[in-house]
Amino acid sequence: MLEPPRDGKYTPVSEQKPDQPPAHKAERPSEAVGATALSLGWSHRHRDVSGGTLRPTVFGAVDGLVTNASLIAGVGGGGVSKHAIVLTGVASLVAGAFSMGSGEYISVTNQNELVQAEVALEQTMLARFPAAEQAELADYFREYGADSATATRMAAAVSKDPDTALRLHTREELGVDPDELPSPVLAGAMSLVAFSAGALVPLLPYLLGATVLWFSLVLTAIALICGGMVVGRLTGRPVLRSGLRQFALGAVAIGITYGIGTLIGHTAR
Repeated sequence: MLEPPRDGKYTPVSEQKPDQPPAHKAERPSEAVGATALSLGWSHRHRDVSGGTLRPTVFGAVDGLVTNASLIAGVGGGGVSKHAIVLTGVASLVAGAFSMGSGEYISVTNQNELVQAEVALEQTMLARFPAAEQAELADYFREYGADSATATRMAAAVSKDPDTALRLHTREELGVDPDELPSPVLAGAMSLVAFSAGALVPLLPYLLGATVLWFSLVLTAIALICGGMVVGRLTGRPVLRSGLRQFALGAVAIGITYGIGTLIGHTAR
């Protein structure tokens, strides 16, 4: 069987090729969805911005490092013996670690108790004034761009589930999720361990037999820069800049303490 002529020639049906759909152009990133978006680099993996473990770890380590390095520099600059430096450093490490751990535990506990008290208040308002709270939800949705009718329907739908309504109200009004509060025990333990690790760095050369202060100061400088670079990597900031910033801040504290210790040591002689 022959098809009607094209350009004066007959083509058997068996030799004809089915119509091919036009090739699709590559989607722009803004139009891509699903697997295509993933292949173009779309991702919803975010860093932890709640400060749950990063804050006590970084704060504890830097505090321990700078505190003990400054203390050792101060007493070392005053001309005391190696034994006195080690005794001072160990005492500072132990006292500071437990102070930081207990302080972080109490701080996070108090913060959680405050949040829970505010959540309880919001729960009471939801029970006593459901219409007012639903109207408040509708206002939130309008602020996000929904028209009045849509915002009212969304608020009504959310308000049917008291738990969902409570979570949304606390997120909007308190800026927290009551189901994702940080653990006081974990925060305190991380702070204690981090401070101990940081405070051990400037003390380590003396524990290994060094008798010169500069070994401790050089090791501290390296730790400050490396620690700052790690933090910069975790937070997405320029790593070298973060390292140098942390080194500069630590150097100021250590330098001032060393100067005061040297001055007092020379005056007392």
